[in-house]
Amino acid sequence: MSNRRVMPIALILLIGVVGAEDRVQSELRFAAHTKDEKTAGVWVDGQYVGFVKELAGDKKLMLLPGKHEIVIRQAWYNEFVKQVILEPGQIEQINVALVKSARLPTKDATGELKIAATPSRAAVFVDGQYAGHVDEFNGVGKAMLLTPGQHRLRIALPGYLPFDTMVIRQPRNLNWETDVRLL
Repeated sequence: MSNRRVMPIALILLIGVVGAEDRVQSELRFAAHTKDEKTAGVWVDGQYVGFVKELAGDKKLMLLPGKHEIVIRQAWYNEFVKQVILEPGQIEQINVALVKSARLPTKDATGELKIAATPSRAAVFVDGQYAGHVDEFNGVGKAMLLTPGQHRLRIALPGYLPFDTMVIRQPRNLNWETDVRLL
């Protein structure tokens, strides 16, 4: 066969393979109603993938068929956990319904921590607990409240090296900022 005949056939096969891959994967969609639900972090099978509001449109969440554990976390709310079994080509919608935790912020949490990091969608953990994503703690009127003492701060996003540090909030030190760039 000549190259002129082989190229169109190869192109048709390549398009068919790409189209077949889309039919094999499943799509996961989220329906959130409150601001706290929309800014909650999403984990799929233990891996942080982003926050609810951003996992839509072009950034839709495509998964391989099979069983998956979806966990949605937001500070001061109980974890929302759902097991899903996805079929090829299936679109599954998860209705996010967060319930306030009985563990409320303490009155001693008076110090503010502002965080500026790139990318701003990275997850922020304080003392091993999910606190939100970076964008929630950067800008006018946005900050994290912390109690006096030592706290372990971790900023992480898949595909980037995590940032880990200890911050010490002295009782007299009311406000401070940190600027982080994930590599």
